[in-house]
Amino acid sequence: MTMRVGVPTEVKNNEYRVAITPDGVRELHQHGVEVLVQSGAGANSAIADEDFVTAGAEIVATAEETWARAELVCKVKEPQADEFGLLRDDLVLFTYLHLAAYPEVADALLDAGTTGVAYETVQTDDHALPLLAPMSEVAGRMATQIGAHYLERENGGRGILLGGAPGVAPARVVVIGAGNVGWNSAWIAAGMEAEVLLLDKNLDRLRFVDQIHQGRIMTLASNRGAIERAVATADLVIGAVLVPGGRAPTVVTEDMVRGMKDRSVIVDVAIDQGGCIETIRETTHQDPIYVEHGVVHYAVGNIPGAVPHTSTYALTNATLPYLRDLAALGPAGAVEHDPALAHGFNTVGGHVTHPVVADSLGRPHRELSLGAA
Repeated sequence: MTMRVGVPTEVKNNEYRVAITPDGVRELHQHGVEVLVQSGAGANSAIADEDFVTAGAEIVATAEETWARAELVCKVKEPQADEFGLLRDDLVLFTYLHLAAYPEVADALLDAGTTGVAYETVQTDDHALPLLAPMSEVAGRMATQIGAHYLERENGGRGILLGGAPGVAPARVVVIGAGNVGWNSAWIAAGMEAEVLLLDKNLDRLRFVDQIHQGRIMTLASNRGAIERAVATADLVIGAVLVPGGRAPTVVTEDMVRGMKDRSVIVDVAIDQGGCIETIRETTHQDPIYVEHGVVHYAVGNIPGAVPHTSTYALTNATLPYLRDLAALGPAGAVEHDPALAHGFNTVGGHVTHPVVADSLGRPHRELSLGAA
């Protein structure tokens, strides 16, 4: 028996993405899955209600109706405080959760008994994170252009053009973490002709980047001393450290920030996992920056939301096979069909079922059991 899917309008600050495209609706419809889309949910991603209707969706008027009638709610971002009351124990929620960074969301899911399936912890046998990858790529590419924007003097920065000019040195960009976010950040920075340093503990990853970019991106083994020296000379620092399911470690201390150049810029893409810069705190698209120790800090938790059309299609391309399995087969059947999905289950029946998430939250871990899910 299929599960009815509900897609509400996102309510996080300046979050303009929607969790499904018309093609996604059509795919679910072909598998006998009923899809409810809240009126206007796709408007900011340039997707009209009529496009969803043509693909087979039913448009519903309110968020309350969307959540109440759905058996499986598909979102982009974690539930916000005014959505907590819509959670219930017979509901499956499929979205980015980032519970290590948002323990209040974990509390709400556990109190309601909701089955929470997190995009960011779905993991294949080769340790890839297929549902985190597309938004990491978008966020990484945007981080560099955001940094370039805030390096402009009018926007609070040092007044430096990322690529410099003939006879003038380019900006120095330091990227910490060589995963999907970091590699894409470094790639775009190199394309803009900046001087780029990419740091990571994984030497094989650095070897891969070096082979691809043939020395155009300088790679450094990450350790306290290397980070300290790199940050001190940087015009732009991009934080891109990831611990799947866990809170990001602090790799740039307050003393390091204090030693940075005046009006240099930090973009911490790891903020949705708590951030990897000691002086960081989450900001919004509406109020994206603050200055501490003379350094501009940017820490918006939903960076890809600024380019919702691109992000919505990139995200649905990745999530749709898993959403289809969940809706058509149910949680237990979907996990049996694709074991990678098992890692996505963070909460079931009032218990934390992902070991790293449980450790980050300081809560007991219970082995995943979907018999009653």
